[in-house]
Amino acid sequence: MSSKFIIILCIVSLGGLLFGFDMAVIAGALPLVKEYFGLSPIQEGVFVSSALIGCIIGVLFTGSLTDKYGRKPAFTLASLLFLLSAIGCGFSSTYTLLLLSRSIGGLGVGMASIVVPLYLAEISPSKFRGRSVTCYQLAITFGILIAYMSNYLLLQYGSMQQNELWRGMFLVGAIPALLLCIGIFFIPESPRWLSKNGRTAEVAEISASLGLLDLQDSPSASKGHISTLFSPIYRRAFLLGLFLPLFSQLSGINAIVYYGPSILLESGISLNSSYHAQIFFGVANVLFTFFAIWKVDNWGRRPLYIIGTLGASISLLVTGYFFHQEHTNNIALIVSILLFLFFFAFSIGPLKFVVAAEIFPNAIRARAMGISIMVMWISDAIVGQLTPILLASWGASYTFWLFAFFCALAFVIVLMYLPETKGKPLEDIEKYWIEKSRQTSTGQGSNP
Repeated sequence: MSSKFIIILCIVSLGGLLFGFDMAVIAGALPLVKEYFGLSPIQEGVFVSSALIGCIIGVLFTGSLTDKYGRKPAFTLASLLFLLSAIGCGFSSTYTLLLLSRSIGGLGVGMASIVVPLYLAEISPSKFRGRSVTCYQLAITFGILIAYMSNYLLLQYGSMQQNELWRGMFLVGAIPALLLCIGIFFIPESPRWLSKNGRTAEVAEISASLGLLDLQDSPSASKGHISTLFSPIYRRAFLLGLFLPLFSQLSGINAIVYYGPSILLESGISLNSSYHAQIFFGVANVLFTFFAIWKVDNWGRRPLYIIGTLGASISLLVTGYFFHQEHTNNIALIVSILLFLFFFAFSIGPLKFVVAAEIFPNAIRARAMGISIMVMWISDAIVGQLTPILLASWGASYTFWLFAFFCALAFVIVLMYLPETKGKPLEDIEKYWIEKSRQTSTGQGSNP
């Protein structure tokens, strides 16, 4: 990778870091906000869900906005929303202003969840495209860890009054948001978006500076209409774009996040607070994601997905067994949970972004990704609400076995339908779907 590309990658990845920070900072801030404003249970629920509602709204318009005006303007808007949200939350004098500020942050998260992996896929040389997009997931895990650590440090050493510490928690996010706002001026527009819009002179200059030597014209089958996804050519790509983000939420990651810290505390491990337990899982998630970065462009997407979904299924089955046997205070249970995090972190977690950024035709890539990411956010909202209900009514064992079933289902779908895309130009992947459709009648096919 060239030094210029690495600098761009670091700048763009701040969008992922802010995504993770914005969604995790609420864990430490919520009890303090609830006490400060005297929130009722309904107000508390609205506050927690306000960011998620903002995410869904952001996803709804970002695909069309990005396809029409470019990746960089959408990125610029997302960075400003992150900054406005952090400052607004930190200085909110009323519950209404705080609610509005959190919603604005949610808009930024929704936009970033589309434009960051999309942009990284389009500017990356084919041989490290998977690694580049996976850096987005790594940045998300870093953002989550930073939120947990900054929350803890403020509670331990913050100079503000105890009931005002939540302001500092939100204001920490203004630092990477400001860096992103500044950095955004130094990144180029996506050459593939420029090519689609006929700006060939700029394409040549940017592609040369990024080492993007395999940029090609898109196949003529892509007409720029979202209805293209429902055609026989792209139907399989569309279904993969729906199922992979869906299964990422049905995998049980919410249950691990919800239940993991309490398991650690009950196990007798010397973690004297829930914040220590959160940091423990946060560090593990960051470290495990490095495995994906190491292997995604070496082994490929398909092997990692197959190994990861199978391993996640087995580790969840074992976790459920330990709960069923009421072995909740031993190291073996923690090992099984960490194994699930390991398999999730190198496959189910990051690869949904990598695959979604690769498999759709150039003319409608942003809008198609918008649909894919919308599925992720809606399923995240549903599973997030159902997880505590399932744990309370079914018990942990049957809940984890249910998630193991969905991981096994993901394994079958990936095994049967996911092609290998590593090292191939995006345009070659687009051509693959066209050729695959033509060969369907003969029962033959080929990998892209």
